[in-house]
Order: sequence, then C-alpha cells, then structure tokens
Amino acid sequence: MRISTLFALTLSAASISGVVVPPAPAIQQLNGTVSFEKSPRLIDVFSTFDSVGVWGAKYYFTIELPEDAGEPLQQVTISQRQGGEEIRFRLHETRSFTGTPSDKGERLALQAVTRDEETDTISVVFEEPISPGQTFTIGLVPVRNPYFGGVYLFGVTAFPAGEKPYGLYLGPGRLHFYRRACRFGAC
Repeated sequence: MRISTLFALTLSAASISGVVVPPAPAIQQLNGTVSFEKSPRLIDVFSTFDSVGVWGAKYYFTIELPEDAGEPLQQVTISQRQGGEEIRFRLHETRSFTGTPSDKGERLALQAVTRDEETDTISVVFEEPISPGQTFTIGLVPVRNPYFGGVYLFGVTAFPAGEKPYGLYLGPGRLHFYRRACRFGAC
C-alpha cells in the first residue's frame, strides 16, 4: 500500500472519530517527488487577434489553482503541439497576473521565461509560488501570428513548488487563426 493511500485512510478514520487533523502540506512520494493533491485547471486560452500574419497579438493562458491543490504552483510549461508553422515568441515580453484578461489583478513577478530548443517548450517560472485558490493568466507575445491559418494547439503543464516537482498536463489550449476575405480590392 502506498504511503499516501495509508495516510488518506488514517485521515478518514481520524475525522470519523472526531479528531481534527490539519491538512497535509503536500503529496510527497518516498523518492521526494512533490505533486498536487488536486489538479490545476486550464480555464481559457485566446488570442487578442485571430487573423493570420498580424503583429501585436497576445496569447493568454488562464489557469485556476484550486483551494485544495495541496501545493503552490511554481512553473508552467507551454509547448506548441499542432499548427501549420512554428510560432516564435518575444519571451522577454511575457507577463503574468492574477485574474483573467478581462479582470486583471496584480502583476506576478517572473523568475525566468525560457525556451527549450529541442522540445520547443516555453517554461514560465514564478518568482514566488502561486498559492492555492488563485486564478492567474500568462500572456505570451508572438513575433507575429502565423501566416498559415487553422487550428494551433498548445500543451500546458503545471508544476508544484519543490525540488522534485511532478508536472501535471492540463490539456491542450486551442487557438484558431483565420485568413480574412479581401474587401474592396485590398488584400
């Protein structure tokens, strides 16, 4: 029987008998790996402009870290999984804040924003871990929207704070870019 399962059974028995047991700060495996108790959720992904080739767009990834996550969140990775071309980003312009793009809260300081050349994965590391119960947004700035229209998928993974974090894949974020019809002879 795993330690975490045994611990959960002990907590259940203690709560039935009326003993108050403080919540565990994290799920930590015997090898030191730390994971979330309840998964963060990818709530929304959208672009401020959805036309092909447009400059000045921002891609927003909004994530909810539930109250019962058990661990603060330290890092998010975003990896393009599908699309007609590879999108390049201005990593130094990446921003993050609490809330959603339509209801921005305080700005979150970023420790590092990097791109792994081999896997084409962007890593966003927060200076201070994000506490459970928060909704926050990461804003990536592409050099430009892709020239090829269609669906572009981005895999999003969240990592808890700790020396050996176990990342949870939150699913794909979907952006759709369109080629607009010409109007009045101008394309």
